[in-house]
Amino acid sequence: MSFDGVFTHTMVNELSPLLTGARLSRISQPYPNELIITVRANRHNYPLLLSAHPSYARLQITEIPFVNPEKPTNFTMTLRKYLDGAILKSIKQIDNDRVVHLTFTVRNEIGDQESLVLIIEMMGRHSNIVLVNQADQRIIDTIRHVAHDQNRYRLLLPGATYIAPPQQNEADPFTATEPLYRTMPATPDIFAQAKALQQTYQGFGFDTALELATRLAQATDQDQAWHDFFQTLDQAPQPTITHDPTKKQLQFSPCAFISQHGTRTNYASLSELLDHFYRDKAQLDRVHQQGSDLIRLVQNELKKNKKKYRKLEQTLAASEKADTYRIKGEILTTYLHKVERGMTEVTLPNFYADEAPIKISLSNQLSPSKNAQKYFTKYQKLKNSVHYVNEQLAATQQEIDYFQGILTQIDLAAPKDLQDIQAELRQQGYLRTKSKHQKQRPKLSQPETFYASDGTKILVGKNNLQNDRLTLKTARKTDIWLHAKDIPGSHVIITSAEPSEQTLVEAANLAAYYSKARLSATVPVDTVAVKKIHKPNGAKPGFVIYTGQKTITVTPDEQLVQKLSQQP
Repeated sequence: MSFDGVFTHTMVNELSPLLTGARLSRISQPYPNELIITVRANRHNYPLLLSAHPSYARLQITEIPFVNPEKPTNFTMTLRKYLDGAILKSIKQIDNDRVVHLTFTVRNEIGDQESLVLIIEMMGRHSNIVLVNQADQRIIDTIRHVAHDQNRYRLLLPGATYIAPPQQNEADPFTATEPLYRTMPATPDIFAQAKALQQTYQGFGFDTALELATRLAQATDQDQAWHDFFQTLDQAPQPTITHDPTKKQLQFSPCAFISQHGTRTNYASLSELLDHFYRDKAQLDRVHQQGSDLIRLVQNELKKNKKKYRKLEQTLAASEKADTYRIKGEILTTYLHKVERGMTEVTLPNFYADEAPIKISLSNQLSPSKNAQKYFTKYQKLKNSVHYVNEQLAATQQEIDYFQGILTQIDLAAPKDLQDIQAELRQQGYLRTKSKHQKQRPKLSQPETFYASDGTKILVGKNNLQNDRLTLKTARKTDIWLHAKDIPGSHVIITSAEPSEQTLVEAANLAAYYSKARLSATVPVDTVAVKKIHKPNGAKPGFVIYTGQKTITVTPDEQLVQKLSQQP
């Protein structure tokens, strides 16, 4: 489901009683389009995420930890100036649109109380967050400045008068008293019916409209079906994520949608649902934004090495013809008396194939003996190249494996891990070394910490530098090491010499989840004592060899991973 007007309505219903009257205690902007305002109510801190992301715009309480930039943005500084210590008086949705007003009261510089409105507009690429003085509707600042050359309808710049997004003529489904759905043209096409609902009522994403059209089509009493649907959203939402394995997609909804098929998982709140749904999507997007230069570099290196590998394979295939050149040279040498200068080809008996005739191409510029020598030269050149080409094939394959592993690590990385990957590529000579005047490389981030069901600590490296340090320096020789078999992935350490069978399986699940095979149904995972791990001289970061391993097969389970991330 999209974060449409219906979902916005349900989210505001969830947040309003919880946060109204809360005091704003902290403001941060961890990413360019996302703001977190922490409010305190009932002796509890609630991190409220306001996202103006073009693809993931939303409003929710989030428990996902964010790393703030070292230097706050201008927008953050403005909000801190005007909203420090403010009281959140109300959270209100405008009609059934994807626009929410958070109204705060605060004392200004001369001690007078004033009302400021923090407006979040969740409208795809037009999403924005705007701070407005309620008294005169003057814009104090916006997270994205929009000038007249970008939007002729309204100006979103400090000092301008705030103009709301264009109003829609559709009816609000939560307040409409007339059953307009009865007047829509009757059609057996459920998708056409959903489109008609979207054109009649405000705030319907297509999946919401499709759900309602499905319920109306199946109901014997349409009025009751309509009433029950919106009563459920208003009074007893059931936050649900539906996993459809046939389409390989997840869909979220404020209650169970009968139009969606697959395995359903329910959540205690809409915010918890969104944390689960967007955790990987949003993080991967942030990583790809911040690590775009790294991704481009790695992809270029991969492309270059794959092209080199193909050329080497062609050379190796050509070397298989070496004996053919030798045979032709020997036949020419034997029958030189039958070859005349100026000939472009000759057919001679092949004494290696029961005297069967063989056609041999010749250069009319060379003597018969020179033509024979030319074939021997080709033969020798190809024979000499085989050893070199095989060495180059192995070295190029190592480079391909290395960069594929880096791409996997970027996909699994949190934004804070990108600095480690960047440092590694710099160490390996793929990135230009920093100048002496630049800052020193920041301290490497720490491996992720998990806890098995019995409380045993499990450490997971998220990149090659972490993997090397974790396996070769941090882990004890008696600890247990795990890694997805024969594919890029994280080094996993169980901090125990004799872990239980359940702990082994849980750690193997972590190794499978933090690998290239995360989405596979079954993943073989090697497990061995750390003392049997060795790093060859000159090997790339993260590369180790081992012996005496055992292999167990698991199915990556994201819910188990989330459970293990919580300290017992």
